[in-house]
Formats: sequence, structure tokens, C-alpha cells
Amino acid sequence: MDLYINEANDYARDIGAPVWHPHVSVIHYDELGAIRHTMNRYNVYGLFLQSEFPENLTYGIGRYHDAGGSLLALSPGQIGGKHDDGTRRQYNGWVLLFDTHFIQGSEIERRLADYHFFSYNANEALFLTEQEKNVLSGLMANVREELKAHGNDDVHDDIIRDYILLILDYCRRFYIRQFKEMTTEGSDILSRFQQVLINYYDTGRQLKDGLPSVRYCASQLCLSAGYFGDIVREALGESPKDYIHGFIVMKAKNLLLSGMQVTQVSEQLGFEYPTHFTRLFKQMTGQTPSQFYAEQRKK
Repeated sequence: MDLYINEANDYARDIGAPVWHPHVSVIHYDELGAIRHTMNRYNVYGLFLQSEFPENLTYGIGRYHDAGGSLLALSPGQIGGKHDDGTRRQYNGWVLLFDTHFIQGSEIERRLADYHFFSYNANEALFLTEQEKNVLSGLMANVREELKAHGNDDVHDDIIRDYILLILDYCRRFYIRQFKEMTTEGSDILSRFQQVLINYYDTGRQLKDGLPSVRYCASQLCLSAGYFGDIVREALGESPKDYIHGFIVMKAKNLLLSGMQVTQVSEQLGFEYPTHFTRLFKQMTGQTPSQFYAEQRKK
């Protein structure tokens, strides 16, 4: 049976962890002893910082297992956990849960769009260094001490929000570190991205499905669109959509110079209408396709 986590403390109550605040929960697994598995349906935001996750943990639509430990982020509407099979197990690490009411109108709510990791897939969890684990563990402990000492009042709620904001900013920084490591020399993600686009056109997929989308390219690399986008932005300084458009315009230039008419090029590249092709080409180059062709003929 699924556990519905509609309030920040629903999970704490289910596993017997202390409750100190109506809208924020911090759980230290190390102090609880063995607990049973649950499949959780979240209506809150959550960060799970653990040294080891259950084997075959379900997270979103995939399965996740990492013996080395990492951090998983969940947002309202997501499902995660493992069905209760009667076994109990000791876990180590921290859980931070907070509800939408607590962050309403706050800086956290205003910056949620920057924290893309709340929509990453399980295989895109944050793999932390020991130093990074210590930083987040220390901040989790600080939040818990604030909850224990002061309960629920406006002044201390602001302090707790500041701590949560700091935790989220650190998570974002650590993800950027992970992206940089993934796109260093020897990483093939960007070359595979380009190959996905090459294959898309070589197989004529654009004639049936239109222009390649970011979501399609990400799926071919077994990544969520959000995680894929963050990797590309960190490595190239532009969005995957911009990179795709640049790839398409380069192909368009070659086709135009080969003698194809604008309407033929538009159709060959997968545009629904020639006007859409012309608009993108001018947006990317400052010229219409016809102007580009005429200028190149003069050279």
C-alpha cells in the first residue's frame, strides 16, 4: 500500500521519527534503527541524502540503485520508494521535507525554476564527494536544531527558509561540478548529441516527425530533458535547442549552396512551412536564405 505524503511530517510519523514543525521535517536515519520500505507519493518537496539507497528503488518511472550514496530530489506529484515487503533495514543519512505552504511567497518559491534537479530522473542523482556530503549533512543538522529549539514562529521560520535556500544552492553548485566532470575531455555526451542529430537526418526521420526536439535527443541519450539541458548549457554556454537550431542552419547552408530552392530546403529539413524555416534562418544568421545564397554567389 502506498504512503501518501501530503504533509511534511507524514513520512516521519510513518517511520517513527520526531516531529517538530508543521511544515518542515528533518529526519536523521542513523538515529532511527531499522525501518521498513514504503512506496511514497509526494505532495511535498524532498531531499534524500543517503549513504546507501534500497536496491531497485523506484523513482519516477525508473529504477535506481547506488551503493556509494548520493542525493535524490523529489517534488509534488512524484512517486518514489520501494514497496513494503515486510523487511526492515537500517539506513544512514538525512531527509529534508517541506511543503508548498512553507515556501509560498519566499525566495525559495521565486527561485524554484532554477533548481532543475527536482525534475531529474533517478539515474541523474547527485553523486557527492565526501566534502560535499559533509556540507549538506551539517546544514541538515543545523535545520534540525532550529526546529527542535524554536518550533514554529515567524522569526525562526525565516531562518529555516534561509537554511533550506542555502541547501538548495549548494545542491545546484554540486550539480554544476558534476556536469563539468561529465563534459571534460574524454566525455562522449556532446559527441553523442551531435551523432543523434546526424542519425536523425540520415534516416529521414525529419520527413515524418519534423524537426528534432530536445526531448527526443535527451531520450536517445537516456537522460531527462532537464538534466540534458543543464549539461549542454554548462559545457557549451547555450541551450540544446540553440545547438539543434545551429546544426539545422548549417545543414541548410550546405543545401542552399548545392542549388536547392528555399522551399525544397525547408521540406528536406523537416519544417512545416517555408516561412518557419526563413524565420529561423534569419534569426540565426541575420539574413534570409535567399540573401545568404545571393551573397555567397558573389564571392
